Amino acid sequence: MAENKKTFEDNLADLEAIVTNLEAGDVPLEEAMEKFKKGVVLSKSLEKTLSNAENTVTKIMQTNGDEKDMPDDSTEDKE
Repeated sequence: MAENKKTFEDNLADLEAIVTNLEAGDVPLEEAMEKFKKGVVLSKSLEKTLSNAENTVTKIMQTNGDEKDMPDDSTEDKE
């Protein structure tokens, strides 16, 4: 059975819809908590996808020999 996996863009749109819905403030608490949990999961998944893409680009650039490692900005303060 084939699994229909959502694209990065689909997941981003879902996260944006959740944020917009929660910002409206007219969601019952229980539903808001479920949406928030789903949003956190989507956010982590999107962050992982972006990190993997960055690593792939870095490897490709290194293989080409034209570029060095991209600086790791994960140590920046992300408040």
